[in-house]
Amino acid sequence: MAARFIRISAVYFAIGVLLGMYMSMAHNYVLTGVHVHINLLGWASMALAGIIYHLYPAAVNNKLAKFHFWGANIGLPIMMLGLAALLLTGSAAFTPAISIGATIVVLSVLVFVYNVLKNVKSA
Repeated sequence: MAARFIRISAVYFAIGVLLGMYMSMAHNYVLTGVHVHINLLGWASMALAGIIYHLYPAAVNNKLAKFHFWGANIGLPIMMLGLAALLLTGSAAFTPAISIGATIVVLSVLVFVYNVLKNVKSA
């Protein structure tokens, strides 16, 4: 599971950097919020989670880590696609997707925090 987090974080890193490059080349920064969230929640947070899970195997060998992985990787794309659609169209019809995706992400983060508090102990 630790390696999965690190590998998927690299994918989010590429997406975030490519989106940033596109925005810079087009001089259109309407998707800045999407760019920032992909880099923070996708790249940085998932890479750090992967490192934590690698360093503390007790935290990765349970259902909490699996819920964290799948919740984050289902919720983040839903939230980012909804946010991109809202920003590009101005239509509030995409707000439910943002809310649903964000709720899934928040729940996965809270599960991660609980998992760390429960299973990450000093040697």
